[in-house]
Amino acid sequence: MWQPDGWGATWRIGVLVPHADVGPEAELQAMAPPEVSIHATRVPFGGIRAGGEMDPTIPLAPVRAFAEPPHVDDATELLAAAPIHAIAFGFTSSAYVLGGDGEAAMLERLRTRSRGLPVVAPCASIVAALAVLGPQRVALFDPPWFDAELNALGAAYYKAAGFDVVSSDRCALPSDQSAIEPAALFEFVRGHVPAQAEAVVFGGNGFRVVGIIDALERELARPVVSPNQALLWAAMGAADARTDAITRYGRLFASS
Repeated sequence: MWQPDGWGATWRIGVLVPHADVGPEAELQAMAPPEVSIHATRVPFGGIRAGGEMDPTIPLAPVRAFAEPPHVDDATELLAAAPIHAIAFGFTSSAYVLGGDGEAAMLERLRTRSRGLPVVAPCASIVAALAVLGPQRVALFDPPWFDAELNALGAAYYKAAGFDVVSSDRCALPSDQSAIEPAALFEFVRGHVPAQAEAVVFGGNGFRVVGIIDALERELARPVVSPNQALLWAAMGAADARTDAITRYGRLFASS
């Protein structure tokens, strides 16, 4: 008699997102099984305007500032006051700028404000995902609004983590979040993956990616890992939620 009302979730995942970006929570909720709900809080980000408008490339200064006190720290504390089980930091490019050690320090700082809840971040989650999946040679694809410097920082992040980045591209698509279409992204990636790459890695939590993961894995016969996919996998793992109920968004969710 009663219709689902969303209150029956077994696990609740909080996510910290740039204030005018709806992409991370949209993808996380699309992937999440019925027993997992997503709860976002917004953090000021100087590289995006009302309505989600951005410049063709995002500057590095606000990317770095997004990961610094006080805003994201205060948002973490407020989010942790809700009845949630883990917190996800939904912004890839901060780790590109900070590097692995800086990302780890940021996570440790946020955990001091999270009331003991685990806090996970995209790049660290991707590194953990690749360790489980096994590939060492990766092809990195960033959104078109990442400039050449930010793309190079992303490649440097994964190289420092021990991976062989055999290619690092910004996708030649419209530099507008709302203009990214799955078919165009699929064709671009399919046409630019080097033969020696053992996995495809995406950057950008606001990059519309997860809908093509399953199709790309079938087409390329190799794993595909995206920021929001890895973030959900890591957050669910941190919350002791089973991930293998997710079957349409890549082989990662079948991995433990």
